[in-house]
Amino acid sequence: MKLLLASQSPRRKELLSSLGFEFEVVKIDCEEILPEQIKIEDAAAYLSDLKAAAFRSLEADEVLLTADTVVAVDNQILGKPRDEADAFKMLHSLSGRTHQVYTGITIKTAGQSFTETDVADVTLNVLTDEEIKYYIQNYKPFDKAGSYGIQEWLGMAKITSLTGSFYTIMGLPTHLVYKILKETSLI
Repeated sequence: MKLLLASQSPRRKELLSSLGFEFEVVKIDCEEILPEQIKIEDAAAYLSDLKAAAFRSLEADEVLLTADTVVAVDNQILGKPRDEADAFKMLHSLSGRTHQVYTGITIKTAGQSFTETDVADVTLNVLTDEEIKYYIQNYKPFDKAGSYGIQEWLGMAKITSLTGSFYTIMGLPTHLVYKILKETSLI
């Protein structure tokens, strides 16, 4: 079977490679719009499924992997920031609090599809305005849900605790990917 990773995320590429899988990166053009009344805990899986459905028909020997990550605080989903001001606002809302990171994955073949979501709780220490500005200027978190990457300065300096998988927070629940691919003998 040929594994196709539908993600441009360097973090997802690194994690899937570290699991020992060989894969090809493919691109999916898909407008990621959530239905208004969707439950926060269903959003990442919905977007992952949406991406998988937008991909071309799969050949019999192909397996497609899509993923999406959302960050939530105060019953609000924080997607990718539009600009510096939006990133600042998001990081300010996470400062000194616990929030949730949901990553949904879809593994699809020509005849079947599996979707699962993993969640992790992340607690950040208080961020000063100067620290938020420093992080935005130096790490440019515009491609990251919630405006941060756990593997970067903010994660190293400001996360005081987490419950769940570090890799789910990074954007790919590797334990779920491995389990599904191995249990279903897809790879």
